[in-house]
Amino acid sequence: MSAPVVIAILMGLLGLIVGSFIAAVTVRLPRDEDIVFEPSHCMSCQAPLKPWHLVPVVSWLAQRGRCATCGAAVSPRYVLIECGAGAIGVWAGLFGAEAGWVTIGATAVLGWQLLLIALIDAENFWLPDELTLPLIGTGLVATALMARAWPVDQMIGAVAGFGTLWALAALYRLIRRREGLGGGDPILFAGAGAWVGWMGLPSVLLWACAAGISVVLTLLITRRTVSGSDRLPFGTFLAIGIWLTWLYGPLGG
Repeated sequence: MSAPVVIAILMGLLGLIVGSFIAAVTVRLPRDEDIVFEPSHCMSCQAPLKPWHLVPVVSWLAQRGRCATCGAAVSPRYVLIECGAGAIGVWAGLFGAEAGWVTIGATAVLGWQLLLIALIDAENFWLPDELTLPLIGTGLVATALMARAWPVDQMIGAVAGFGTLWALAALYRLIRRREGLGGGDPILFAGAGAWVGWMGLPSVLLWACAAGISVVLTLLITRRTVSGSDRLPFGTFLAIGIWLTWLYGPLGG
């Protein structure tokens, strides 16, 4: 078995573990529950979960998607999130196989952060500072380690990203007399700049707009009507744009 395959498998297994944590955060953070110290428990009967109940994917399959204590159904979203994080780990292992462990680690960390941010925004229309601000920090650190130099382009990108969406939100508010972007979107776009640099920001926006248009078209096909007051999780679309720009670089570059 080749080294890249072994690395991809190991990163995939790590991703499953991280995915279990991400799934818990997506439930606890919107409820303002403790994320780190509160023991895992069944959402139906509140019974604490044993260590063997927390094995990613395997426990859910072994228990046939039900709580071992009360028998209540456990949503498959937990398994899907774990598998998604595992896929990101595999992707990172294959993507950075030639570049080295720093690139592999950076890609995985970015993917896992974006997965959490995208899920929180998609389900709650909320981009908490606890998730968006660290994205700026990890981006600057990761790109500095990869380049072994000061990440000047990324620093400029972080400032430009925040300023761009903040200005657009202010302009929209001035013209339409209502909010068009959430307060977390500029911070998330700053995180985009911290990872892909200022030159990657237009590509992030293009990918995000393409994802948003795809959702609108899907709604038109399935529902036949879309109102201007319908809310869309723009942060989720931005997360998609950041991920694709990180993997494939700026469009036309």
